[in-house]
Amino acid sequence: MTMEQIKQLDPQGMYQLIRDFPKQVEEAVVIGKQAKIRLNTKGINKILLTGLGGSAIGGDLLRSYLSNQLKVPFIVNRHYALPGFVDKNTLVIVSSYSGNTEETIAAHRDAVKRRARILCISTNGETAKLAEKFRQPVITVPPGLSPRAALGYSFFPLLVVLARLGFIKNQAKEISETVSLLHEKASLYSDGTSVENSALSLARRLHGKLPIIYSPTEHFDTVNVRWRGQISENAKQLAYGNVLPEMNHNELVGWKVGTDIMQRMHVVFLRDVGTHKRVGIREDITKRIVAEYASSVTEIWSEGRFLLARLFSLIYLGDWVSYYLAIMNNQDPTPVKAIDYLKSELAKV
Repeated sequence: MTMEQIKQLDPQGMYQLIRDFPKQVEEAVVIGKQAKIRLNTKGINKILLTGLGGSAIGGDLLRSYLSNQLKVPFIVNRHYALPGFVDKNTLVIVSSYSGNTEETIAAHRDAVKRRARILCISTNGETAKLAEKFRQPVITVPPGLSPRAALGYSFFPLLVVLARLGFIKNQAKEISETVSLLHEKASLYSDGTSVENSALSLARRLHGKLPIIYSPTEHFDTVNVRWRGQISENAKQLAYGNVLPEMNHNELVGWKVGTDIMQRMHVVFLRDVGTHKRVGIREDITKRIVAEYASSVTEIWSEGRFLLARLFSLIYLGDWVSYYLAIMNNQDPTPVKAIDYLKSELAKV
């Protein structure tokens, strides 16, 4: 794959955004360290992040990553209204990259009515205006990106701030390893001519297929969602998936009827050394079962010592796979015309 092909199909530079993701992470960490956060955390017994799309995926990843560290529940809300349990002892994180997501603005106003403790993360827009009006702390991140290309900004400042507020331990070692690994992979995955480029080789195997992504629930459910979302938005190609052990209790039986359709499916197992031993055994058995019906099966293992690095090793690989699929599909990875149309129609009502 030549740079000429990439330039022709990617005039808005999604390639460079993905290539520069390690730098985004470094900048995001600094933003988290320098953000002015005046927030009374006494009595907070639950955390809720409200957002949609690319602005919510950072919250989902925090929930997945911190599930064994946080001593209070962490919930992600993707709706206009907040759950009934939100009250003065809830930390509500309002996440809207544009600052103008209508569902998030409505939830923000709802949080104010509930007298919740509120922390905002945004580039500007109505979210920033509401935060200023009600004197709420704001983590301000750089504008100008598609929310899906701003995962570093939606995740790492909040990770750093949660440590600063005392909800979790300092993440310096984990972040350092993650950044180093991302820089290493950026050099490898960005070379569209290298036979060593595993992102490009996997994209070639997925081209013309329906990707099915399987992963453990534990810590990697959001990585699974990220892969599917990136393939849909960047490559304009449907992708589906599920998590183990849950799919072993229902979906697994569906690998029986419709063999002609299943022959167009390529199953990708996202695996990790830290997965519960019994789930690992389930993955091995499940792989054998679906391999009888799917066109092919690929197993990908995370890399890194700390969980944070292992999570982002798979996320970053998936981002590059979705990018190369876009080029192979002859699609500009940046525009999301169907979403833009939906928003324009909603605005009329």
